[in-house]
Amino acid sequence: MASVDLDAMVGLAGALVRTRSRAGIDGYGDVVEVLTAWQREAGLEPRVLTRDGSPVAVVINVVGARPGRHIVLDACLDTAAVNDPEAWSFPPFAGDVVDGWLRGRGAADSKAAVAVFSGIAADLAPRAGELAGRLTVLADLDEHTGGFAGIRAFLEDALPDGVFVGYPGPDHVVIGGRGVLRARITVHGEAGHTGSSRPVRNALVKAARLVHLLTHASPRGVDPVMGLPGKVTVTSLHGGADGVFSVVPSTAIIEVDVRLTPSFDADAARELLAHVLDRADAERPADRPSTIAEVGETWPPFRLPDDHWLPAALVAGARDAGLDPALKVAGPSNIGNLLGQLGVPATAGFGPEHQGLHGTDEAVRVDSIPAVARAYRRAVLQLLDPTS
Repeated sequence: MASVDLDAMVGLAGALVRTRSRAGIDGYGDVVEVLTAWQREAGLEPRVLTRDGSPVAVVINVVGARPGRHIVLDACLDTAAVNDPEAWSFPPFAGDVVDGWLRGRGAADSKAAVAVFSGIAADLAPRAGELAGRLTVLADLDEHTGGFAGIRAFLEDALPDGVFVGYPGPDHVVIGGRGVLRARITVHGEAGHTGSSRPVRNALVKAARLVHLLTHASPRGVDPVMGLPGKVTVTSLHGGADGVFSVVPSTAIIEVDVRLTPSFDADAARELLAHVLDRADAERPADRPSTIAEVGETWPPFRLPDDHWLPAALVAGARDAGLDPALKVAGPSNIGNLLGQLGVPATAGFGPEHQGLHGTDEAVRVDSIPAVARAYRRAVLQLLDPTS
């Protein structure tokens, strides 16, 4: 990096980690102020996108002198929750470097990437006149809630030609991800007294049978496009009332996460769920049949071709920096699914070495950051300045 060194990027990442931005818990004003203050000091001109008066993204543009591609470096500025701080071996918002690791919630996902991408923008801004096209650095918020308000607000203006999403991990460039459908199933039974001499149809008993059926309902076989199978996972079961032991519950709620592939798409998932519910209702009839309600958005899977120009540029940049990542299709869904629906190609993972992602003791290894920064910088220059 010519004008922004490792210490500057690590310093910014540490300051961001120390500024809490847990999705759905903390306000985002403070972390946006920390980032934009650093960017302004580095000679950049950040623009803050808002929704309902609250910040949802910080945008930096480096505009070339000639027409060309519009490339986006995107990383989220909000973080997962901490859950159990007592389980951590250091303060969850330490933001310090110990034994070569930058420590704290959000260090890996994805404040180190926000710092790296800001550094690349600061490095390339003085030579914008040599570039063809536009580089945008997008630090988006509302990512960990699944609402994606930040990138949605950004995409309202225009669709870029390609997006690099800076999720962590130096071993892979993610070029696809399974889709997702989420559903809430309501199971009905019969209310009654637990001491009744008459058998009462307990909704939880029926729900337990349905959980068993759903657990064994995942489609068999690997999808040839994704290299992964579809998957059905029960994620929660609720019924009855806490502390009430004398009432047989008449309803139970089951929540299900379904991962989609081209051969097991949303329609196939809906058909499978309906078939399983019909079987459970036939085995244990009730006055009302079970019902299914989809929750949130349903995303189809996405996958770039192995030889697509976007991951090819990043792999070339990584190899130039001494790394050799493999192409990978991710099991989880990600921002790439949202972009894929809009026809925008995206990679969704390549970044520093990390630990504790969404868990305890989250950290990134500091000496893995420079090669990642060089890889992305080289990829951007290849796409915006073919003479480089």
